[in-house]
Amino acid sequence: MQEQIIHLHSAAPAKPPEGQACNGCGVCCALETCPAARLRFLQKKGPCPALQWSDAEQRYHCGLLVNPRTYLGRLPAVAEPLARRLLARWIAAGQGCDCSADVQP
Repeated sequence: MQEQIIHLHSAAPAKPPEGQACNGCGVCCALETCPAARLRFLQKKGPCPALQWSDAEQRYHCGLLVNPRTYLGRLPAVAEPLARRLLARWIAAGQGCDCSADVQP
């Protein structure tokens, strides 16, 4: 297994066990980009350029999902809700942690 160093906000929550609910730890997106981000940013390895830290919530969010117009510049405002639904489905948002990485503090 390849060892990799990622840099996350010091207040980020600890990575949950695989299969548990996502808590916004950011580990998965810091390691590699999802299929949607691969198309948008033309990169396979992380950190994903759309990984956004929220000071208010003390967690990471997918910028493609929460603010698609920022990353999909020509997306009309009227299409933003549809884009969010499609992106949520594509990245399996709300389906639980799918990151199998072992994280060392």
